[in-house]
Amino acid sequence: MLSAKYLDLLGQKYDSEEKVATEIINLEAILELPKGTEHFVSDLHGEFQAFQHVLRNGSGNVKVKIRDLFKDEMQEEELNEFATLVYYPEEKLPLIKSNFNNTVELHECYIDILERMMKLVSYASSKYTRSKLRKALPKQFVYIIEELLYKSDEYKNKKDYYTKIVQQLISLGQADKLIIGLAYTIQRLVVDHLHVVGDIYDRGPHPHKIVDTLIDYHSVDIQWGNHDVLWIGAFAGSKVCLANILRISARYNNLDIIEDVYGINLRPLLNLAEKYYEDNPAFRPKRNSEITLTEQEQLQITKIHQAISIIQFKLESPIIKRRPCFDMEDRLLLEKVDYDKNEVTLHGKTYSLENTCFATINPEQPDELLEEEKQVMDKLLLSVQHSEKLARHMKFLMKKGSLYLKYNGNLLIHGCIPLDEEGNMEQMEIEGKSYAGRDLLDVFEQYLRYAFAHPEETDDMATDMAWYLWTGEYSSLFGKREMTTFERYFIKEKETHKERKNPYYHLREDEEMCRKILAEFELDPDNGRIINGHTPVKEREGENPIKANGKMIVIDGGFSKAYQPTTGIAGYTLLYNSYGMQIVAHQHFNSKEEVLINGTDVLSVKRLVDEELERKLVRETNIGEVLQQEITILNSLREYRYMK
Repeated sequence: MLSAKYLDLLGQKYDSEEKVATEIINLEAILELPKGTEHFVSDLHGEFQAFQHVLRNGSGNVKVKIRDLFKDEMQEEELNEFATLVYYPEEKLPLIKSNFNNTVELHECYIDILERMMKLVSYASSKYTRSKLRKALPKQFVYIIEELLYKSDEYKNKKDYYTKIVQQLISLGQADKLIIGLAYTIQRLVVDHLHVVGDIYDRGPHPHKIVDTLIDYHSVDIQWGNHDVLWIGAFAGSKVCLANILRISARYNNLDIIEDVYGINLRPLLNLAEKYYEDNPAFRPKRNSEITLTEQEQLQITKIHQAISIIQFKLESPIIKRRPCFDMEDRLLLEKVDYDKNEVTLHGKTYSLENTCFATINPEQPDELLEEEKQVMDKLLLSVQHSEKLARHMKFLMKKGSLYLKYNGNLLIHGCIPLDEEGNMEQMEIEGKSYAGRDLLDVFEQYLRYAFAHPEETDDMATDMAWYLWTGEYSSLFGKREMTTFERYFIKEKETHKERKNPYYHLREDEEMCRKILAEFELDPDNGRIINGHTPVKEREGENPIKANGKMIVIDGGFSKAYQPTTGIAGYTLLYNSYGMQIVAHQHFNSKEEVLINGTDVLSVKRLVDEELERKLVRETNIGEVLQQEITILNSLREYRYMK
């Protein structure tokens, strides 16, 4: 029985038996509604434009509802035109209005658009309560929209009333604002909840815009990816995570994110780079179609890229030495280099080095930072931890994020569950205790949260663990035996570049293995699925994103442009409504302008993962569990106060 004090406090809100009964009736009724649509995206890697389009069209869900509703009264071209208006109302409305030469025709167009928008809002909200719909409506137009949505003129008394509302909206210049508000309401209604299954950051140019969008999104959770944890680790005080961020940003020509977006001064790093480094073909930035660099800019980035890479390699060594449980001694690569012969010995084999940039390395103590390098990293870390925008973004990732999530019977995880070749959960010893499976992921998350909460502790186990999650053999986010960054820069032989994947990535093809993992996380193996990101699905080579008889679904199809030549597509997304699951493949997103002008979407094929035998209700979801707990508490209040 709940404590009397708690029930007395609750009774202040529900201060009559009628109020308690009304709320119980309301919650019990909600449990019988169909579950809302879940939308899964993964590995966005800063590709804001493509992500925004997928978000606005609900992975094709908006178009499906438009076609269901208007297929008998609109041609395909009109359907596409109307769908584009729903996706991008601010940009599409001026294009529509430019087709009309007189006010009368434009007013008739407004009336048609508003009528269709109202029908679509009504259809898209058909499985929600009026209260939930009201919260989704643009606040300034709630009264007007509700009047038009629920209009009933059975006795012919209000025809002029409804007509006048629409006429006044148009004549007072409010029609555009209302249409825009309705478009965003529709976008919100077609997707009840968004899951981001990792890797918002790195490679692409606008991760900050993605985070800003997610902060304003009505319902979202995040499963951290390895790149996200790198940024979290840097903000938590890890200099080696920070060095990795800067190196990747230089490699992909995204240093403007660091300097212009987050306000981190890179001048000290540039001064160091200019002093010690020259041009080097291995460190030139990858081409970015959005930005054209001058030769001077390219040279500066190339020098910064070298400077921060060497700092990164130096910073890794002390962590490896002080954390024997990481078992990474073979990655003490600076100590394996013969600086006189310009060679390195790896796994008993010696390789020549090329494109080297070892000007700041002392061969006698190769991991020793120059005093200048120490000062640069101190200044950079101070700047990172005092960036208000970065703080807001990282706090949001921590608030909404986790290493894994159990949601509506499914396991959402970015990377992997570390396994051995026999399918056993791999064990890692941390501070004298062994962990595996779910316990290992839980302890990883505990360390990361501690590091974030204590940014002043920079060389403790928690901060080191943030880096391990990026690169360690038993990290659930990395999922490989070693990260061969050094080899890719300096060794020609590609055999040294290969990063061996954890056995998970071939064992996940097996249904029994997936069932075992679901059971490890206390999920029903018969009904649950694992939703994965992290490794791009090579559709070009015939790889199927639906694995293990539907128990495993991989939705990283390559949002990142860097992956698209390999994958052949531009990302997978997943929809899960009350009828079942569909996976959606996306073609390359060229531009918003192309969608506006041609009305073309970038979806290709929807594949049915499964179909529910019975429509799934709110009662059977995570939200349903919470509502049932609230009902139990309200019944306790009713018995305590009113049934004595």
